[in-house]
Amino acid sequence: MRKIIFFTAVTTLLFTGITSVKAQKIPDDKLKKVLYFNPEVEPDIDEIKEPTNNAFFDAVSDNFSGRKNKMLRAEVQIPFDSIDKQTIVDYCVNNDADFAIISKVRYFKVGIGKYVFSNQVVVSMKLFGADGNLITESDYDTYRKNMRLLGSTVNSIKIGTEGAIKDIVKKLRKLKPLEAEL
Repeated sequence: MRKIIFFTAVTTLLFTGITSVKAQKIPDDKLKKVLYFNPEVEPDIDEIKEPTNNAFFDAVSDNFSGRKNKMLRAEVQIPFDSIDKQTIVDYCVNNDADFAIISKVRYFKVGIGKYVFSNQVVVSMKLFGADGNLITESDYDTYRKNMRLLGSTVNSIKIGTEGAIKDIVKKLRKLKPLEAEL
């Protein structure tokens, strides 16, 4: 009798452990991979491209830490205004990505005359599907949206990137009910 109870207890614990491990896994069909390209920087000055890329991808990785999506990074800069559909499709296929985001960071100075208070940014993003079609786009102006006058440029890039991503997610939520009706 003791052996039967012991065997039943061990079997129950084993099945409970296997079930809890399966519940923790995220199915691959729900995991979306988003490919980010290096942002186009305006004005085109080589000295600000590297810090801009670092701050941009820091903000993107911070934003993706709590989501079910996976971020992929392409060390290529694609012009924001002239985007080739076939290039997007090729990069998505080669990186096994579901979406691609092309972005642009435009700097401008806030001040009076020769006195500059801070550098502010406008972060623009375009979200493309793996088929190369534009899904949605977003712009986030750190000066107009936050009305912040003081602060570092790196912080402005992070705030602008987070704001643009949140705006794209909000627009995607609005688009999903429309797709369900079709």
